[in-house]
Amino acid sequence: MVGPVHCYSSVRDGELILFDTGPPTDTGRAFLQRTLDLTQLRHVLVTHCHIDHYGQSAWLVANTDAELYLPYRDVLKIRHHQERMQLMYELLTGLGFGSQYLNQLRRVFDRGVLFPPFPERYRVAETELPTRLGITALPCPGHSQSDLVYHGDDWAITGDTMLRGIFQSPLLDIDTETGVRFNNYRAYCSSIVNLAGLRDKRILPGHRMFIDRVDDTLCFYLSKLLQRVHQVRPHLGRSTVAEVIDRVFVDMKDPFHVFLKASEILFMKDLLEDPQPLREALEQTGLFARVEEAYHQVAVR
Repeated sequence: MVGPVHCYSSVRDGELILFDTGPPTDTGRAFLQRTLDLTQLRHVLVTHCHIDHYGQSAWLVANTDAELYLPYRDVLKIRHHQERMQLMYELLTGLGFGSQYLNQLRRVFDRGVLFPPFPERYRVAETELPTRLGITALPCPGHSQSDLVYHGDDWAITGDTMLRGIFQSPLLDIDTETGVRFNNYRAYCSSIVNLAGLRDKRILPGHRMFIDRVDDTLCFYLSKLLQRVHQVRPHLGRSTVAEVIDRVFVDMKDPFHVFLKASEILFMKDLLEDPQPLREALEQTGLFARVEEAYHQVAVR
């Protein structure tokens, strides 16, 4: 839905670095072999562990001398995968989803389509990235709890945090530190400030080749979000998330698409319950005036 994934390479301090790996396909692997001298690869930095961004990680670790750097919260996901998935299914049960749907979703997850083989060795990007490389790992959660932006003096590799013309789904997940639902909404409010701080850098996104401007991209996402909140709000009430999807999105049958929509609705519910953090983030970054009308449509009760 978002188009090809973009990986980036650079030589820093004489060392070849790859940012994101592409999906675990034969075509993707052949592209890496054809494009890079993998014998010279020393570092692989992953923005977040979704299959299209880290799918070749295990293969690269097994077949090159490169060190792999993963976001801290993705490291916790790897270490506690089975426990996390069980908590996820319990959470979905509490949102009104029955055993038939959960079994369908479990089959999607178990096919390995979303979870490629985990790498045997890795480091934590936020704390173990060598300072000599001059790269900062900036946490910007929201799309996932582990999103990182890697940046230097005049550039930033942003993964799925800023995509031109795309409303990026906040993915439902278990907070790997607390064991309860991860609050994508509050995380994204904090990330808006970090992302706005990249205004003076060349943005290298995970999809769609380029973005026009940081402010335009943030406001596009926020405008779409507030429009959707306004549209869905009358259907929320006391209904479960599963009931809202059945009522509003009657043609949505694919179990993973339903999962994406459930994630989005929870994000909206959290915003409606406490819109003030969003306003504070937008005022801090000077963006509030650009979405003020749409904000008041959903923030006024």
